[in-house]
Amino acid sequence: MFTGKHAHLRPLQPAFIMANSGESVSYAELEARTNRLAHLFRNRGMKRLDHYAIYMENNSRYLEVCGAGEKAGLYFTCVNCYLTAAELAYIVNNSQSRILITSVAKLDVAREALKECPKIELCIVADGAVESDGIVGLKEATAGLPKTPIADQSIGTAMLYSSGTTGRPKGILRPLAEQPPSEQLPLFDFLQKLWQYREGMIYLSPAPLYHSAPQAAVNLTIRMGGTVIIMESFDPQRYLELVEQWGVTHSQLVPTMFSRMLKLPEGVRSRYDLSSLEIAVHAAAPCPAAVKEDMIKWWGPIIHEYYGATGGLGFTACNSAEWLAHRGTVGKVLLGDLHVLDENMKPCPLGTPGTVWFKTASAFEYFNDPDKTREARSADGSMSTVGDVGYVDKDGYLYLTDRATFMIISGGVNIYPQECENLLITHPKIADAAVFGVPNADLGEEVKAVVQPMPGVKPCAELAEELIGFCSQSLSRQKVPRSIDFEEQLPRLPTGKLYKRLLRDRYWGNKTSRIV
Repeated sequence: MFTGKHAHLRPLQPAFIMANSGESVSYAELEARTNRLAHLFRNRGMKRLDHYAIYMENNSRYLEVCGAGEKAGLYFTCVNCYLTAAELAYIVNNSQSRILITSVAKLDVAREALKECPKIELCIVADGAVESDGIVGLKEATAGLPKTPIADQSIGTAMLYSSGTTGRPKGILRPLAEQPPSEQLPLFDFLQKLWQYREGMIYLSPAPLYHSAPQAAVNLTIRMGGTVIIMESFDPQRYLELVEQWGVTHSQLVPTMFSRMLKLPEGVRSRYDLSSLEIAVHAAAPCPAAVKEDMIKWWGPIIHEYYGATGGLGFTACNSAEWLAHRGTVGKVLLGDLHVLDENMKPCPLGTPGTVWFKTASAFEYFNDPDKTREARSADGSMSTVGDVGYVDKDGYLYLTDRATFMIISGGVNIYPQECENLLITHPKIADAAVFGVPNADLGEEVKAVVQPMPGVKPCAELAEELIGFCSQSLSRQKVPRSIDFEEQLPRLPTGKLYKRLLRDRYWGNKTSRIV
C-alpha cells in the first residue's frame, strides 16, 4: 500500500475506515505509520527479500504492517487468521519469517505457535502493549522512529500461501524486481485497468485481508488515492447498509456472499440504495449460474468475474454481458496461454473437460518446496496447473467443472461434483453444500452431499429425501447424491474456499488410497 504520493496530495483524506468501529486513518497517518515500521525492520537487520509473517483478523493496523514491507523490499506472508497454532507454526517456519506480527485477539494462538518457531526473532502485537521478552507492542516498538521514508526504499510484495484445501499449504513466491515502491508491479497495472479503478473511488472490502484478492484490491485503491471501507467480518445486510452509507463504487466478493444477500427478505434487499456501485468483482470459488443471474438482475450489468490461481499461472475474465452470452463461463484468457489437456497431455476437443494448464503468465515457484513446484509443472517445465478441470467453447471461453482432486470415480464414470453443489445451494432451505465421493464396495465411490440448512430449517430424513428428489429433477442419476448428511456449519473459509477435504476425510478414515 504505497501512500507516499497521496500523503502529500490528500493528507487528511481517509485512506481507510473500519466499518463497525468507524475508526478512520488518513493518508498522512498511514504514511507515517508504515515509515516507522519500515525503520523498525531495518533496525532489526531486515534486508531486501527477507520474510516476515502477519497473523491477524481484519483490524485498523493490518494495512500498515503490509505497507511497511512493501516499502522495505520484503516478502510478507499474510496467514489465514483461523488457523491453529500448529498450522500457523508450519507456515511461519516454511516461509522463513524472521518476525511475526499478530493482534491481541490472536496472541494466545500465536504464543503457542512460537514454541515451535525457533527462528522468529521478534513478535509484534499490532494493537497491544509490551508483553514480555520477545513480544512487543507495535506502538511502543516504533515510538521515536522517523515518520519519513527509509533511505533504501524498494518494492516488496506479499508471499501468500495456498489455502491448503488439497494438502499442505504452499507459499507462492514471485520474483521481485529491484524498483522503487512508487512503481507498482505489472500485474497490478493490468488489474487496475481491467477493474476500472479510478481516483476518488470508494472500495468496500468484505473479505479477510489475508487473502490475495483483498490484498490486491485494497492496494490498488490506495495507490489510486481512493478510500477503503474495511468490514471486520461479513454480514449480508450490513454490506448493503455500507454501500448506501459511503456511496461505495467498487467491491470484490465471493459467491457465498452473493447467495447470502439473495436470501435476505425482499423488503430488506430493496431497502438500500445501491446505485453508486460501478464495479462488483467476484472470484475465489465457482458461482452457481442461478445465483449469478439473480445478482445481475438485482445489481445490473456491473458484475465482473475472473479466474486466476494465486500462483499467477494465468488469468481469465468476463463482464456481465459476456457471461450472459456464455452462461457459466469464467471468461476468456487475458494473461497466459491456456491449454486443456487429457491424462496423456493431449489437447481435449472443444467442449470436452480436461486439466487446465497455462504457459505461465508470470514466473512463480512454491517457496521452499521444489518437489511441489515440479508436480505443478508439465514434464518439460513449460506449463503449470493447480489441478482445475474445465473445457473451452468454440468462442474461446473457459468453463470450470471441478478440481481434479475432488473428482468422483463411481463405477468407472468420472463425476465432477461442482454441478451438484451449484444446484443444491439454490434450494431455498439450503445455505451451503459440499459434494464429494465416499467409499462404496461395489462402485469404488458413491456421491455424498453434506449440506448446511438455512436458519430455522431442521435437518431430518424427510429433508434429505426432498433434496435428493430436487437433484433428480436436474441431474443424471449417477450425479445425484445417494445420501445426504447435515452440518450446522460447513468448514468454508471467509475467502469463499471450502475445506472439503476435512469433510471427505471423515468418510475415508485412515485409508491412503481412494481405490476400494
